[in-house]
Amino acid sequence: MTDKAQILRNVKLRYGIIGNCDGLNTALTTAIKVAQSDFSVLVQGENGVGKEIIPRVIHDLSSRSNRKYLAVNCGAIPEGTIESELFGHVKGAYTGSVENREGYFAAADGGTLFLDEVGELPLQMQVRLLRVLETHEFLPVGSSEVRKTNVRIIAATNRNMKQAIAEGRFREDLYYRLAVVNLHIPPLRERGTDIDLLFRKFALENQERFKIPAIRLTEDAKRLLMQYPWPGNIRQLKNVVDSMTVQCESREITAEELARFIPADHQHTQMAPLQPNTLPAHVGNTTQNLDTEALMRHIKDLTRQVAFLTEEVKALWQRMEDDAPKDEKNGQLSKHLLLPETPGGSHRELEEVEFEDVANETTTATPIERNVPKTREEMERELILHSLRRNNFNRRKAAAELGISERTLYRKIEKYGMDQD
Repeated sequence: MTDKAQILRNVKLRYGIIGNCDGLNTALTTAIKVAQSDFSVLVQGENGVGKEIIPRVIHDLSSRSNRKYLAVNCGAIPEGTIESELFGHVKGAYTGSVENREGYFAAADGGTLFLDEVGELPLQMQVRLLRVLETHEFLPVGSSEVRKTNVRIIAATNRNMKQAIAEGRFREDLYYRLAVVNLHIPPLRERGTDIDLLFRKFALENQERFKIPAIRLTEDAKRLLMQYPWPGNIRQLKNVVDSMTVQCESREITAEELARFIPADHQHTQMAPLQPNTLPAHVGNTTQNLDTEALMRHIKDLTRQVAFLTEEVKALWQRMEDDAPKDEKNGQLSKHLLLPETPGGSHRELEEVEFEDVANETTTATPIERNVPKTREEMERELILHSLRRNNFNRRKAAAELGISERTLYRKIEKYGMDQD
C-alpha cells in the first residue's frame, strides 16, 4: 500500500467514512492535498451526501487544527440578523443591543469558518463576504472601526451555482473567490457497492445501540437496494435502516419487506432546472425561466403571508374590541369580515364582528368599508400603528408582539412614514 493510499485509509477510519467509489476517493484525496494551504474551498453536492465531513477533514489536517473550527448554516439565520451573526455588533448599534457582540468571523480568527448552505446568502451579504475574502477586513454592525480577521473559509452548497449565477441569485465574483478549490461529493446512486456497505454499517450501529440482532438483506433485497436511486442520499438510507430495525419482526429483510420502506415513486427529489412546458399551458412564458426551487419558495412565501395576515387581522379586531369603551360595544349589526380570494379559490371568512350603528350616522359606506384597510399595505400599516400605540411606542415590544425583527419594524415605519405620526 502506497503512502497516499494509507493516508486516505487512515482518514476514512478516523472519520467513519465508508465507501471506495472513485468520486468519493477523489474528493477526499483533494481535501487532504489542500489542507496545508489556506485556499478557500467550495464543497458541492446534493442534500444528504455528507458534505459537512470535508471541512472537518481539511481543518484537522491543516496548520490551524489547534484553533477554532466554527460551522454556520447560512440558510438557518434570519435575514435581519445575519449581518450581526457573521460580523458582530457594538453596543447601541440598534435598540436592544446592550453590549458588544462578537460575530463568527471574529470568534473563528486564526481558525476555520465553515459556511454551510452558502448559496442561501442574500445578495447584500454576498457583497460583504466578498470584501472580507479580498481584504481580510470587516466592520461590526454600528462600528466605524475596521477589524482584521485571519480566517480560512470553507463553504458548501447543494445549489447548481452556475444556474444561480445566470439567474442573478449569486455573484459570479464571489463564486470564484470561494471555489479556488472545488470539490464535488457524488450522490449515493452513483456510488455502486458503497450503498450495501453503508447499509451494513448503519445496521451494525443499530445493533450496538438497541442491543438487538442486526438486520440483513436477502439477495433479492440487495438487488432492490442497489437499483433504487436514493434521492435523499445517505440521510435517506440511514432513515430506512433505522425504521426497519425497530419495525420489522424478522431480522432477514426480503425485497417485499424493503419495498414497504422506500417510496414507489422513484422521482428524484433534488431541485433541478425547470424544463419548458412542464407547467400548465395557461401559465405562459412568464414562468419558463423559473426553476422548481424558486417556484416552491414563492408559493411558500405567499402561503405564509396569507396565514400571517389572517391571524393579524383577527388579532387586530380582537384588540380593537378589547380596547373600546364598554358603551361602544352595544348594537346588533353584524357583518362577515372577508379577505380577497385566496389561492384556494373562495373568500376566507375570518369571524363575525359586531359594529355599532353610530348615533344615527347616515352613510352609504358599510361598517367594513369604514374600518378594514383596502390594501395589504394599508392593513399592515394599521397593524403596526396599533401595536406601537398599545406598547406606548416601544419599538422593541411592538416588534416582539408582531413577530418581526426590530430592523424590519424600523424599515416598515420608515416605508409608511410612521415616524412622523
